[in-house]
Amino acid sequence: MSAGGIPEDVLRDDNLIKGLEELAKDTAVMHGVVMRTKDSPNCPEVVSYAPFTLFPSPLPKTLFHQALEAQTHFNRLIDRISQSPHFLEEALSSTIKVDDFTARLFNIYRQVQQEPQHPVPIVLGLNRSDYMLDQSLDGTMSLKQIEINTIAASFGGLTSRTPDIHRHILKVANRLEERQRILDNNPAAGLAKGLSKAWELYGSERAVVMFLVEDEQRNIYDHRYVENELWLRDIPVIRRQFEDVCRTGSLDQNKRLFVGGQEVAVVYYRNGYMPQNYKSEQSWEARLLMERSCAVKCPDISTHLAGTKKVQQELARPGVLERFFPDEPETTARLRATFTGLYTLDMGEEGERTVDMALAAPDRYVLKPQREGGGNNIYGQEICSVLGSMRDSMERTAYILMDKVQPRPASNYLLRPGAPLRLSLCLSELGMFGAYVRCVQKGREMVMNECVGHLLRTKSSEHADGGVAAGVAVLDNPLLI
Repeated sequence: MSAGGIPEDVLRDDNLIKGLEELAKDTAVMHGVVMRTKDSPNCPEVVSYAPFTLFPSPLPKTLFHQALEAQTHFNRLIDRISQSPHFLEEALSSTIKVDDFTARLFNIYRQVQQEPQHPVPIVLGLNRSDYMLDQSLDGTMSLKQIEINTIAASFGGLTSRTPDIHRHILKVANRLEERQRILDNNPAAGLAKGLSKAWELYGSERAVVMFLVEDEQRNIYDHRYVENELWLRDIPVIRRQFEDVCRTGSLDQNKRLFVGGQEVAVVYYRNGYMPQNYKSEQSWEARLLMERSCAVKCPDISTHLAGTKKVQQELARPGVLERFFPDEPETTARLRATFTGLYTLDMGEEGERTVDMALAAPDRYVLKPQREGGGNNIYGQEICSVLGSMRDSMERTAYILMDKVQPRPASNYLLRPGAPLRLSLCLSELGMFGAYVRCVQKGREMVMNECVGHLLRTKSSEHADGGVAAGVAVLDNPLLI
């Protein structure tokens, strides 16, 4: 590892590592860092530890704090984009012609825009801005944003429990100095704080927070940590699927949402971010029903669209950030400093230059569709194949091109159920959780805007793409250096 990380002689002490492996797995289960299994995703009797690193991974303190300090500004940016119909229409105009999923979301957005607004709209955003560390030719490191997730930003629950696991491992390994450098981290409480504030502003003690969930529940314990924080505040929570909303959902004359006879104050989407989440036309009808209601949506449809890759690419254009922060040059400079190169594939001269650039040096770029959930990006020679096949087609406008970040690998062990333990060269991705609430009745300014925690995910350098849920990355903690 680099200076300040776990020393190489510790990493290569086979006797120590063998003893720590069993201890680490038991400690993860003891602390509730668990998932259901692939074979039994809905069975609470069959669980295993969630994949994680044996040791925390080194991360420069200055870059960690840069990400932390940017988060409240990204919260404001996403919120302002969601209030800008003209910008969303302009940014997504080409994408919705060729990407059916984004087009269907945008159609719901248009329908909701045309309806009379509820007199006290409450906006709740729970997002996660993800970064990697880019190493320049002279060896200096810089923070580069990969994406911002505005819907179902996951692992705030499980990662709230991982610091104690690594602290215990390091204590047993007699690495007490490194142990002191692991930060406290409780995104579950922070995310719940945002949900509870929105529930409180909604103003009905009988109303519930509804987690909108998938039919397969492997990652249910990540949800449960946030859910339990709400119950501790005496806020009732229910878990429902699209099918439940379609079957038992309704709006009253005041557009209050009822599901199974219970009034819903907040819809917290932990589902609905991928096309396959909408299993039938009824799922889309359920989404529209919820969006038309006066329940607080997390996210509402405009905030969901604000997190698309195409919007991210448009924000990187000169002068665009300034439209959202016209009198805040320091804010725009702070956010733009985290941007990497992002390029349009729209039809026309600019898009043609992007295609030529990608085909000439595919290893320098990532081709990204408008999708969330990990495992969707395209790398290397596959870029030539995919982009070459649609060069003259509008289909290419469903993608954006991004500079490939060049992080510095570090050695670590990745603990996965059923997988042999081996020392690997690893790459990490840092996420910052943001929570904000805006209530029009209380003015246009936010009543809550915070960075509520962080997430570090690490994967072997042999994998180009994929998160924890996709089975590639594992949970980690930053060891600040």
